Amino acid sequence: MPEGPEIRRQRDLLADALNGRRARRIRFHLPRLAAWNGPLDGVRILDVESRGKALVTHLDSGHSIYSHNQLYGRWVVAAPNDRPRTRRSLRLAIETEALHALLYSASDIEVWPTARLQDHPFLRKLGPDVLDAATTPEKVLARLLDRRFRNRRLGGLLTDQSFVAGLGNYLRCEILHCAGLHPRWRPAALPEGRLLALAARMLQLPRQSLATGGVTNDLARARELEAAGVPFEGYRFHVFRRAGEPCYRCGEPIRKEMHGGQPCYLCPGCQPAP
Repeated sequence: MPEGPEIRRQRDLLADALNGRRARRIRFHLPRLAAWNGPLDGVRILDVESRGKALVTHLDSGHSIYSHNQLYGRWVVAAPNDRPRTRRSLRLAIETEALHALLYSASDIEVWPTARLQDHPFLRKLGPDVLDAATTPEKVLARLLDRRFRNRRLGGLLTDQSFVAGLGNYLRCEILHCAGLHPRWRPAALPEGRLLALAARMLQLPRQSLATGGVTNDLARARELEAAGVPFEGYRFHVFRRAGEPCYRCGEPIRKEMHGGQPCYLCPGCQPAP
């Protein structure tokens, strides 16, 4: 599933194509949304906003279109006569005179009154967005110490969108590795200094991923590996999808374990279990 940095890059693509422009036509290709085909034609797109793993497209009609890519959703921006050739099912088309924004495969789409977005069942539960400049390590530390979260294992907590928004499995694995923490640790069992270092990593790595197109590895190391001919997927991560390969830090083979219902990649040498 796309994580916060990937969704933010899609947001930027859509915002460049749509913000301030008038939608000649908006078409939903889901039967439950068919009643909205027509009423939104001609509206102006005010802004496309990312909230964690969700996108919200604000319209001057007083409505917003909520969409979540889920596992397979994909946005494409294309010229009006240049629809992509794909087997994916088109779910939503926002058409301006110059460009069309097309959402394929996703089905978690809703039209919602903008004034009531705070009541949306997914959005209202989101924790602070790790890509929001207003989210600081101190705010994340406060979440880690909060009684709602402090006794939960990190392996499940970090991907809970009500804790913080935007982290998924690859970021969870990379953050825990860089913080030297096994997924079974609980915040309550760690000193505040280690928790603050964890909080800093929880913001630094997603923001690095956003800036670099998905690289969470040490950037100098990533450049060296790229120069040596290693492909992108081979140099972008510290541990994610590197099971059996040596840890860059200590040389121990990376291990793949299940934590929080998902495969987690970790170094047993650098991330000892509690």
